Amino acid sequence: MTAGAFPIRPGRPFPLGASTDGDGVNFAVFSRHATRVMLCLFDENGAEHQVVPLPEREGHIWHGYFPGMKADQQYGYRMDGPYRPEDGHRFNPYKLLIDPYAKQLTGHPTWHSSLYGYKVGHKDKDRSFDRTDSAPYMPRCVVVDPRPDAHHAPTRPNHALENTVIYEAHVKGLTAGRADIPNRGTFLAMASDPILEHLNNLGVTAIELLPVQAFLNEKFLIDRGLTNYWGYMTHGFFAPDPRYLTFGDIAEFQQMVARFHSAGIEVILDVVYNHTAEGSEMGPTLMFRGLDNASYYRLADDRRYYLDDAGCGNTLDFENPFVMRLMMDSLRYWVEVMHVDGFRFDLCTTLGRTRTGFDRNGPFFRAIGQDPVLNRVKLIAEPWDIGPGGYQLGAYPAPFAEWNDKYRDNVREFWRGDPGKVADLAARLSGSAQFFDHDGRAATSSLNFLTAHDGFTLQDTVSYSTKHNLANGEDNRDGHSNNHSDNMGVEGPSDDPAVIAARTRRKRNLMATLMLSQGTPMILAGDELSNSQGGNNNAYCQDNEIGWVTWPERDDPFFTFCQQAIAFRRMHPLLRQRRFLHSRQRVIDGEPDLFWRRANGEAMRQEDWDNPTLDTLVAEMRMASGTPEYVQRQGALLIVLNRGEAVEIRPPDLPEGEAWVRRFDTSQDDAIRVTQGMHVAADAVVVFSHETPH
Repeated sequence: MTAGAFPIRPGRPFPLGASTDGDGVNFAVFSRHATRVMLCLFDENGAEHQVVPLPEREGHIWHGYFPGMKADQQYGYRMDGPYRPEDGHRFNPYKLLIDPYAKQLTGHPTWHSSLYGYKVGHKDKDRSFDRTDSAPYMPRCVVVDPRPDAHHAPTRPNHALENTVIYEAHVKGLTAGRADIPNRGTFLAMASDPILEHLNNLGVTAIELLPVQAFLNEKFLIDRGLTNYWGYMTHGFFAPDPRYLTFGDIAEFQQMVARFHSAGIEVILDVVYNHTAEGSEMGPTLMFRGLDNASYYRLADDRRYYLDDAGCGNTLDFENPFVMRLMMDSLRYWVEVMHVDGFRFDLCTTLGRTRTGFDRNGPFFRAIGQDPVLNRVKLIAEPWDIGPGGYQLGAYPAPFAEWNDKYRDNVREFWRGDPGKVADLAARLSGSAQFFDHDGRAATSSLNFLTAHDGFTLQDTVSYSTKHNLANGEDNRDGHSNNHSDNMGVEGPSDDPAVIAARTRRKRNLMATLMLSQGTPMILAGDELSNSQGGNNNAYCQDNEIGWVTWPERDDPFFTFCQQAIAFRRMHPLLRQRRFLHSRQRVIDGEPDLFWRRANGEAMRQEDWDNPTLDTLVAEMRMASGTPEYVQRQGALLIVLNRGEAVEIRPPDLPEGEAWVRRFDTSQDDAIRVTQGMHVAADAVVVFSHETPH
């Protein structure tokens, strides 16, 4: 290594990361237990030409300033300190490390034995020490000029949660199958006219992207000829993943967001802060392990090992203020600089877990709640992990919404014909109040979904009774085995018209139920096209036609139905309420806001709720008791969910001159064509509206 041209000055301990002021670049990095921090500078060809110890330390932040340095400078860190795994310390100066605050990376790690801090294959395993330089196999960090983003639209859509319909998508999976889109598989492809037109035509208001922060392809997948497709192995919490950049410029992400905003669509990121790509004690040394293992990670009583609440080898320690600061700085960066509109937190229970267990008033939630940037964006929790007390559905504080897996399971069970599921369906249709109606939370807190990236697609839910994951290379052991699915008589694809018709009706009923339910709906990209993954319910490693949306085989009639179902929800504020429905009498007319009926018009009794053979649920629904006058109002809706034989519905009596008008019917090719009569076909969802005909 030869000395470079850059002198060094003391600099300052803030902000963390590499920051340029036009005259030079300041570097600041946290490490409590290091004895020396070395900044490594690289030329544009990746050659390391200068290694300089950061000269100053304030508290546990090491820093230095380089006059004359400009943006685009490539860099990384090496750390001196103790290598004592039994004490939790794993410093190794031979390993080039990623700056946790790096805004851009040159690429991804290339798997090589030098990435490990220990000697691979040594009898002492991770207690051995490796002196092979990892720099040739590591990406470099890039100094980014924080110039204003010229691409960003001046305003955000700012859709209220009650008006939100989320579309969960994968950047490559949604675009790879479109031959008419340039730069397929990238942020620029996501921002293309065909994708924006499709989403606008469908009627969704937000797109939730699977992880786009820089992530690792695990070695065991590469050895199988597979890849980390979903991206839940983050190693860069500020940097967009290079694989989604066309020209290597992070402004491409900003351009994508601006294009979505111009189309009236918000952007939500699926983020992974519960664990990192470094895995267990036998994993590689890429960043935190080498920067300060004992500070960044939660360690077991035997400090050689990690607490693993995520099932991925390690867990970040959010009781350490610098780890919390890292996450909060990262989230604010994605909102303020990259302009996203919200986050879905993977395995969010881990973020709320302290030494004594999950705490809904813990440091993570307090930090979010007081932050003036983050407490105004959309926040969505995946309310579980594999740690002790990991399932926490309904336990999160406002303003969090939560993925409601009970909704997915109960709705699938009812339409599959499982006995005794009517009461569960009623609870899901009315917003799952038993989980979410506390501490001033809104009915929109229940994020309702039928399908997500993890599990069967909607088409596969009605086409497969068992998972078919052999392509993942784990002998079909991976993925959920209890999918509440039904192959409708034939496992997999069928050309039988009766089977096809039955599957189409089931999909319509499922999608209609989703759009008629109180809460916030989310649909999986491709479901509107009847996309199949061939029965694979865990396509995390399938960066191919299994995991991609198959546009050439799109189901246009079902797409039209989904358009109509979403539009129907949008037209009826009664379906999008913030207040819970508890069958309470309304002051305005003395009517209950929710009334459950039998098909013959009589009120549901307890024996009806307990009847395992009951196939029909009728909900008479109004605006919630206590709804203020300024909220948009409408008359009652009579929602009928019938999985049994055809039935005649006896509606509530109405004053003379008023009528129940059929406004939605899944048994019709045109679901929103207005028809008369109270006949409900077998296996159908029908909605009648209380109206005064002109």
